[in-house]
Amino acid sequence: MQVINIKNSVTQKIELDFLNERNIKMFMKRDDLIHPYVSGNKWRKLIYNIALCKSDDYKGIITFGGAYSNHILACAAACNLYNLKAIAYIRGEELTSSSNLLLAKCKELGMELLFVSRIVYATLKSKNTSVEIDGSKYLSIPEGGANRNGILGCMEIMGETENNFDAIAISQGTTTTSLGVLFSTPPKTNVFVFPALKGFQSIAEMQQISESTGFKNEWKNHQHKLQVVDDFHFGGYAKTTPELLSFLSDFERKTTIALDPVYTGKAFYGLVKTIEKKKMSNKRILFIHTGGVHTLLK
Repeated sequence: MQVINIKNSVTQKIELDFLNERNIKMFMKRDDLIHPYVSGNKWRKLIYNIALCKSDDYKGIITFGGAYSNHILACAAACNLYNLKAIAYIRGEELTSSSNLLLAKCKELGMELLFVSRIVYATLKSKNTSVEIDGSKYLSIPEGGANRNGILGCMEIMGETENNFDAIAISQGTTTTSLGVLFSTPPKTNVFVFPALKGFQSIAEMQQISESTGFKNEWKNHQHKLQVVDDFHFGGYAKTTPELLSFLSDFERKTTIALDPVYTGKAFYGLVKTIEKKKMSNKRILFIHTGGVHTLLK
């Protein structure tokens, strides 16, 4: 398995005709290149949790996710690399490790999969604590890696760039990555977030996580930069349209960059439409590619 390497995450200039017409210099932070399975924001959110486990004698990690969770896959792969036991509670008691290739890969990587009902899952998914099992200590990480260590890891993304952009654009799930980016950008940089969930209360969720993880002051000082664009979910989580899929295919043909249709693809499509709607020009814009593109489900 390829070693996890943040240095693989280059910042790449995007050349498209409509950008040149508006004198927009667009760049993409390629966190998708960090690792085939522990890619993008998944490794950012795990790095300090893994470090804590190794420094404080944890036997492993317990975490939570759905049947197609990239966080679950990333956690399985990272724990495999760092010789930690991985346990995951999966939403849906009807599932098994053979339900799809992602879950099968997690099992192959040594992850113990525990399938629970959606009601039970809802009571577990936010657990952020130490847990003792058979005399060994495990670190419980919330769904999607949404804890303080996750935010700290994501705060390092912008430090690997020139961090002098007029706008940053990023897909949003648990808000962990967008908070890390928001807290680490200059005061005049607008941060556009594109929620993947329909009806997601982005600002309320960001505030709640900020306060519960000790970033209350950071939220107060940086929230003015936030721009929530919540009308590019395409009907809901993991739903697509022929228009979106055609856009992603065309973008990959022009740039050789693959975007996934669940998170990054919708966000980049939303960014293009936002540029057109707001008639933006003469800007430096960074799109953060948060990974999620792999061959398991193709």
